[in-house]
Order: sequence, then structure tokens, then C-alpha cells
Amino acid sequence: MNWIFAGILAYIGAQLTIGFWVSRYIQTEQDYLLAGRQLGLMLGTFTIFATWFGAESCIGSAGAIYSGGLSGGSADPFGFGLCLILMGLLFARPLWKRNMTTLADLFRERYSGKVEKLAVLFMIPTTVMWAAAQIRAFGQVLSASSELDVTLAITIAAIIVVIYTVSGGLLADAITDALQGTILIIGLIALVVFVFLSEPELPTIVANIPAERWSLWGSADESIWLKLDTWAIPLCGSVVAQELVSRVIATKSPQVARRASIQAGTLYLSVGMIPAMIGLVGFYLIPDLAVPEQILPSMAQKYLPSVLYVIFAGALVSAILSTVDSALLVASSLVSHNVVQSFVPNMTEAKKVQTARIGVIAFGLIAYTIAVYADGIYDLVVDASAFGTAGIFTVVVFGLFTKLGDSRTATITLLVAMISWLSLTYIVELEYAYIVSLALSISTYVMSSLLLGNNSQTDIQASPTP
Repeated sequence: MNWIFAGILAYIGAQLTIGFWVSRYIQTEQDYLLAGRQLGLMLGTFTIFATWFGAESCIGSAGAIYSGGLSGGSADPFGFGLCLILMGLLFARPLWKRNMTTLADLFRERYSGKVEKLAVLFMIPTTVMWAAAQIRAFGQVLSASSELDVTLAITIAAIIVVIYTVSGGLLADAITDALQGTILIIGLIALVVFVFLSEPELPTIVANIPAERWSLWGSADESIWLKLDTWAIPLCGSVVAQELVSRVIATKSPQVARRASIQAGTLYLSVGMIPAMIGLVGFYLIPDLAVPEQILPSMAQKYLPSVLYVIFAGALVSAILSTVDSALLVASSLVSHNVVQSFVPNMTEAKKVQTARIGVIAFGLIAYTIAVYADGIYDLVVDASAFGTAGIFTVVVFGLFTKLGDSRTATITLLVAMISWLSLTYIVELEYAYIVSLALSISTYVMSSLLLGNNSQTDIQASPTP
């Protein structure tokens, strides 16, 4: 066991080395946050795929399906896979053409600086919760591969993540995503093969899985509104997430952005079925697991030869590093680019990069604290996708594709969406709070724009970020 853990640490060391190597080529803010906008189709596809395919896909969704059947994975892999395809079909080209550094730039250019700051305020908690989910998953992998206590493992994971992110930025991710994504896919396929070869009774086990555990739509007595809510969160809540947007606009052209997003979504759905199946059959192969989120690393440890397990666990850690790196970069970029630079407009490029790196450290500490006290990875991911994103989605869609509404409309919509979601979730405890807040935000935007009219000082034309 100790040498397996040492192998994983060696793998992490290689990742850190790549980050330090790439850091030599980072000269500007766009180099650090957007890889210089030079990603081609292959790197673009894998880095967009890696945006979501990390903790929640490999650890969280497998654990949720282990506990509740296939419906536990409706958000992931199915919802998030479709989210990437939706990004390619509708959003990738118009977002790329606006020449933004962050999604908050759209709120400033289309509405006003005040709306930009409000959007940043609402987007940061989502991003930090997403980062916390990845750090917690990282800790689960380290704990399952060693004798470390989960809390200590999460602490070590947080330190590694912050160092990795501070050094290389998005460019380091883009370089490693293609290689490590390929290794992870091969590792997942190998796990399925070894499980099949080691368990001759597996076809019988699969055939006897109760029908309700196969249902993707949950139990028959669930409300249709709850089912719609479950799918709306990953689709509407994540398609305009800054983590995804940053990868899309880092590609070299709008055509590459569109094709890479669609290919990434297709790959996501295909590969994501493997952790889903591991969660389903793992319920019978390793029953009564104390921590369901450890089902995937536990299955890999049980069925894969030691050498393959080290490679698999290392690739899994790499996928998590890639995802959490993106989340911490996003939180930092929203503050450094959209808040700090508005007060210090004449910062040099070196100072911009330094400010962004300081932000990574600060948000890494916050994400670590959340990861230690969170109930589980899957819940963190769902909460991150739902937190205030109904208003963000509504304002982005109307802002990108229509001239309807101005800064007043956007402000009211963002506030109504956030207040309604918080109230319905934590006070009323409505199970389908997100779909209601989404409906309220759309109706609020339309009604307020009709009643108040358009008095915006900006227009729909794209303008370069200052």
C-alpha cells in the first residue's frame, strides 16, 4: 500500500513539474488565465472535457449511483455531458467573438460596471464550492490509497492544488489534459475489463439489478417538477459557468470553440458511463461501503494490478487537478480582472498575473475549509451549479441574443433569482427551488424590460476587454 501511495505522489510531482515548466512562458494575464487564446481542436476538446470530468464524474457520481441507483447520476454524467454539447451548439461562437477575459466582462459591456460587480459577487460562491468538491475528491483518493485520515488527506490535497494552480495556470492544464485524459479513459476501460474477467457472475448480477436502480428518471412517485429541476441545474446552471466559458474562449477560433465543445460533450457522455456502471455493480461487489464516494478507487484497488492502479489513480488525480485548477483560476480572475483592475486600471501585465496568483491562494484556503466540513462531493457539485445561476443564465442568454433589457433589468433579475432560490431552498425547503427561481428570473427580465424600457449605455455589439 505504501509504495502505491508513493507512486501517486510521484505522479503528482510530475504534474507540479509541468506547472513550473509552463510558468516560464507566462508573460501576460491572458497567458495565465486563457493560455494565450491559442488552443487547437485537440487540446480544446480535452481541456473542455476535463473542465467537468473530474471529481464529480469519477468519484461523486459513482458514489451517488452506488447509493441511489442510476437516477443519482442524472446530473452527472448525463446532465453535464449534454451541457457541453449545448455550449457548442448555442453559446461557444457568440461568447468567443466577444473577446472577453471572463464572463463578467459580458455583464459590463452589455449592461454596466455595477451589474458586472453584482454578477461577480454571485458567481464566486459557485466557483469556490466547485473547487471544494474537487479538493474533497482529491483527499478521498489519497485516503483510499493510504492509511491517511480523510481530513489530513484533504489538507495535503489542498496544498498540492494551490501550488499547482499558482504555477502553471490554464496553459499547464491544456498541455496535460490531453495526455492525462487519455490515460484516465484507458484506465477506466481497463477497470471494466478486469472487473468482468474477475467476476464470472457479473452478467447475472447485472441482470438481477432491480428495475428502479436502472431508472434514470427517479421513482415514479417523484414530482415532474423535481425531475425537471434535476436536469435544469446542470444544463442551465453550468452552461454559463465561468469554468467552462474560460476553456471555450481560450481556443484559437470560434469554429474550434464550437467543434471542441460538441466533441467534448460527446466524449463526456461516453466515458461518463463507466463510473456510472461501476457505481451500479459496485453496490453488489463491495456492499455496505462506509463512504460511498470511495467506490471507484476501492474497485480500482481491488481489481486492478498494482501497477495499473498507480497509473489509474495518478490519472484520476490529474483529472481532479485540472478541474480544481480551473475553478480556482476562475474565482481569482473574477476578483483580479473584474474588481481589482477597475480600481487600479493601469496595472502592468506582471502585476495582473501576480494579483491573480494571490487570489488563487486565498480562494484555495476558502475551498479547503468548505471541503473539510462538506457532507459530500455530489451535493457540493449540485449546490455549486444551482447557487444563483438561474439569474446568471437568464441575463447571459438575453444579453447575448437580444437587445431586450438594460442594467436595471439585469440587476433586478439577478437579485430576484438569488433571493428566490435562497428562500425556496433554505426557508421553504422546496425540492424544485431551482426551476422555480429560473422561471421567476425569466419572467422578471421580460416584465421589467417591458415596464422600464431600454436605457442601457451599451449595446449588443462586442467590444474588446480593456
